[in-house]
Amino acid sequence: MPVGGFVLHVKPEDKEKILPILSKFEGLTVYGHNEQGQIVIVLETETSEEMENLVERLVALEGVLTCDLAYLHGEDEVEKIERGEYVPKIRFGRRPDQEKLH
Repeated sequence: MPVGGFVLHVKPEDKEKILPILSKFEGLTVYGHNEQGQIVIVLETETSEEMENLVERLVALEGVLTCDLAYLHGEDEVEKIERGEYVPKIRFGRRPDQEKLH
């Protein structure tokens, strides 16, 4: 199970609106926040893909500016990969559905 610590940056004026929304996300724990709109969260998911999808959902919330990774622990996921029980879908760079820059 990957565990990731993130700093969610939100517009300060939207922070009080976003905090109750965050409490509805399964696997997300809020550990603190400040007046500048920084919210410290920890995500726990079954796979790294689930974590990536959750981060994308968070960034899509109105008022959220960025979601920055502070740490990531995935030792048990690595062990599953080594045993051949799990094959991650690794994605680098832009997603296929994003336009290419010319």
